[in-house]
Amino acid sequence: MARLSVNINKVATLRNARGGNVPDVVQFAKDCERFGAEGITVHPRPDERHIRRTDVYALKEVVHTELNIEGNPEPEFVQMVCEVRPTQVTLVPDGHEQLTSNHGWDTIRNKTFLTEVTKRFHEAGIRVSIFVNADAAMVEGAKAVGADRVELYTGPYAELFEHEPEAAIAMYRAAAEKAREVGLGLNAGHDLSTENLPALIGAFPWIDEVSIGHQLIADALYWGIEETIKRYLECSKA
Repeated sequence: MARLSVNINKVATLRNARGGNVPDVVQFAKDCERFGAEGITVHPRPDERHIRRTDVYALKEVVHTELNIEGNPEPEFVQMVCEVRPTQVTLVPDGHEQLTSNHGWDTIRNKTFLTEVTKRFHEAGIRVSIFVNADAAMVEGAKAVGADRVELYTGPYAELFEHEPEAAIAMYRAAAEKAREVGLGLNAGHDLSTENLPALIGAFPWIDEVSIGHQLIADALYWGIEETIKRYLECSKA
């Protein structure tokens, strides 16, 4: 039974487009939890184009489920995460100009660096997940650096699932099974929806958490956030 973590970046994007504090990101996170969300995810970027550093500190005070902070572990990010001490940090190799996450870490080439930052987060009592492509070797590499979990980048899964669902599942099987084999927790995220999520959970029921933002917030424009969270919870428990 995968936990549902709601990524609220797009709520901050809407707020920032107008200025002020509408919608209220912190209140939105509290409401997501009230409607059943089992975690809140944020991905602050250096330019603060959506989630701001001040949001991260404010959310730490109100999130009662699990706070997951995603980002590239540059010095300022590492310092902020160690100060906030969320339940989980997800390491993502984003460039400064990158619109959205679109690839995972090469955990073999970056072994020394990832080992060092993982150790620092562990010293602060934070669970570490590493964002990787659906590649069994990268999963093994994440285990070698000391990570607790991997998050499989599911953009390619969502794209292929629309036309070839069985092939989409097959593309992720080796990586998902390798995580279970080596004792890593398994998360998944990117472009997941009510259409493709049940099949993913059905194929890999040992997934611990799914982090969903853009599609979930888009669906909420039609269904409302309470109903949307309800539907995604049903999908994540398929």
